[in-house]
Amino acid sequence: MTEILQILDDCNGAYTFPMLDNGHVYLAATRMSLHRSAQDWALVIEIFGFSPRAGTPDVSVHTFASRLRNRDKPEQYAKRSLYEAYLRDNPHNDVRVFHPIADDDWQDPEDPELVSPDAMQVLLRGRAVELPSLGALAKHGIELSEPPRLSVFELCRYLAAVDRSSVLATIKERRVSVFPEMKELLVLEAWNHPDLMEDDVRPSGSRTFQQLARVLETGDISLYKPVEKANTHWHHWPEGGTL
Repeated sequence: MTEILQILDDCNGAYTFPMLDNGHVYLAATRMSLHRSAQDWALVIEIFGFSPRAGTPDVSVHTFASRLRNRDKPEQYAKRSLYEAYLRDNPHNDVRVFHPIADDDWQDPEDPELVSPDAMQVLLRGRAVELPSLGALAKHGIELSEPPRLSVFELCRYLAAVDRSSVLATIKERRVSVFPEMKELLVLEAWNHPDLMEDDVRPSGSRTFQQLARVLETGDISLYKPVEKANTHWHHWPEGGTL
């Protein structure tokens, strides 16, 4: 348990542990899963949202584990020293990014943070989804920030509300860095996540992650007994994406 929490703390110190109020990402949906074998453990956090820096919505799969598979290859780096630095600086963590929404012409080419006024639908995992009406947005607590235009992050939050399973990772994507022999122990659609923007707040200080570390150590899912309210819905993190 102590070793697992230390790895999470080290990643937090290196800014590789997810902050749900990341100023560069408008949060739309999250999910966490725990995996274990007799020898190894893995904790996976999925984050679906929109980063204007990235340009298109994506789901990032953050994996923290005793061992990782499908690591970067040396040829992906201009210099061997850069590859070695990647392995040295990320010994127990990796992130892989997937795009559940097809990258076509639904974003405004003049302002990619807005949905094109000509768009009628988006392709989500190959399935056409009509753009929402104002009433459909309001039903899910989404208000237009630049009326009458629909922002990309607002569309992401709508899609997360009506088709959550499609915007988050597939099982294959979720396990991209997890060894096949590891059994999936637990999947959490919501949990209490620490506010890591606060001084001296670390994963190890979170009762949620203390309990989850015990589950990973023992394989006993009954040790996860949440005592704090879940806060992973995007409305709890209003600072996300505002930088």
